[in-house]
Amino acid sequence: MKTKQLKTLGLAIVAAAGFSACTGLGKMYKKAGTVTYTVKPNPLEEHGDSVMVTIEGKYPPKYFGKKVDLTFTPKLKWNGGEKDFKPITIDGEKVKDPKGKTINYKEGGSFSYTDKVAYMPGMDDHSQLYVEAKGQVKKKVKQMPEMKIADGVIITPMLVKSDEMPIMGKDKFVKVVPMTLETQIFFVISQSTVRPSEMNSDEMKNLKKFIENGMTNQFIQIKNMSVSAYASPDGETQFNANLAEDRAKSSINYFMKTMMKEKKTKFDAGQQESFYSTTTTAEDWAGFEKLVKESTDPKVVADRDVILGVLKMYPDLEVREKEIKNLSKTYTHLADKILPKLRRSVNTLNYDKKSRTDDMIKTMMISSPDSLSVEEFLYGANLVNDLNTKVTVYKNAEQRYAGDWRTSNNLGCVYLMQNKLNEAKMEFDKANKISANNPIVLNNLGICARWSGDRKAAADYYKQANGAGPEVMYNQGILDIMSGNYPSAVTNFGSYKTFNSALAMVLSGNTDGAMQTLDASKEKDDALSYYLRAIIGARTGKTDMMITNLKMAIQKDASLKEKAKKDMEFFKYKDNADLKAIIG
Repeated sequence: MKTKQLKTLGLAIVAAAGFSACTGLGKMYKKAGTVTYTVKPNPLEEHGDSVMVTIEGKYPPKYFGKKVDLTFTPKLKWNGGEKDFKPITIDGEKVKDPKGKTINYKEGGSFSYTDKVAYMPGMDDHSQLYVEAKGQVKKKVKQMPEMKIADGVIITPMLVKSDEMPIMGKDKFVKVVPMTLETQIFFVISQSTVRPSEMNSDEMKNLKKFIENGMTNQFIQIKNMSVSAYASPDGETQFNANLAEDRAKSSINYFMKTMMKEKKTKFDAGQQESFYSTTTTAEDWAGFEKLVKESTDPKVVADRDVILGVLKMYPDLEVREKEIKNLSKTYTHLADKILPKLRRSVNTLNYDKKSRTDDMIKTMMISSPDSLSVEEFLYGANLVNDLNTKVTVYKNAEQRYAGDWRTSNNLGCVYLMQNKLNEAKMEFDKANKISANNPIVLNNLGICARWSGDRKAAADYYKQANGAGPEVMYNQGILDIMSGNYPSAVTNFGSYKTFNSALAMVLSGNTDGAMQTLDASKEKDDALSYYLRAIIGARTGKTDMMITNLKMAIQKDASLKEKAKKDMEFFKYKDNADLKAIIG
């Protein structure tokens, strides 16, 4: 009985072996090593949150079973995880219902495969790409030997820094504001003598008081005075020209020898001729026309069109004066009401109104903020470097000037600098309510969206913020790196010389440009900048450059040693003695 069972089992084994041989699965299993695979890129690379692979497989002649359905599945494995790429079917030439590429038995053949999977943390940790293949003929299934075909995943794009650029609302603060104070001296017809009564006008009293106070006011700097003297357009032209000049001289003489020498208004510079500049107008037709147009006197209003018509019709000044005088009744009224106002000198004191000093503003925006203007707040905040102090300043400004979007926006920018995302978002929302769809605020909201992980919302904000400044394009460049669109990132970074700009160039293949950008950046001596230089050295085959810069990077940041150990950028140099000495 036992002998009979052994015979039966032996026959079953022989039959199974025979079937396997007939199906071709056994031969394919034994000769699996003759199948060749070319993987691009190798090592694999992360781009735009995905790991893509292209595999070219080649089967030798007389290998692929004619009736075999082969399921081909690339599989990425790493410490603590694995991820399958999509499976495909490859068919022998006599498969009745082929589902994929057909391979000829006698001649062999090849196939091309492309797929991508989402990047997962850990894929960079000594990962390897394997191929699993399972052959089937009818109900017979044979698992082919697993083959490793590529090493690891490069994640260099993930070096991108979150150094987005928020935009501050700019102040309109000016340290010096040019100001003027104007007085007029009126003269009797055909005379140039300054009458004492003219010195008692409200304008003159105000001028005296201003000069008196200005000499002791640190915020006032008197510069000079311009005197414009006029004669009315009646009388002989040359006489009027001389008269206007005499009126200018007597006006200046009064200021020099009287007002600027008085005890209360004693001003040394005002006693010098160089302090004054003069212009004269012999016949003030422009002033005449202006007064006629502005007059509300019924008699002038009644004849206004006739008077203005004469001015327009007769460009010759003597003819014009004659025609005006021909309007006998009207001219008499003009001579009483209009012409006396043209016999004058207009005296303009030019001075600078100075702002508070920087030191005063720095003190007051903390100790007495209620005394400052919003422009002084916004200017003063730039005078301090400490971020906590900036927060205090902008909070004070926001409390006093809550209706100005810049106070909330700028406070939000400081919160971003402190990595306080929630607080920053609240402030930008306030600013957006005050100044809806303000491109500057939208740029800053885009940063908040990106830091929150919502790249789509960030891109939408940046699109709406177009025109707010080059900072918007820079921030879009960071999104471009994360999306794997490196040429666009290079374009959007523009002329900025930063680590991210250099990284985008490396990823676009411009290693020379990347080195120049790094060397010109403020981050040139940062650990990560040396690390990127080491990657450039590895990619360009410059071993000494790779070693030197990697050593510097690790000296500045010891954590980069562990990163370098598993970084596939350096994989092909794994046997280099100097590299081993640095990273172990």
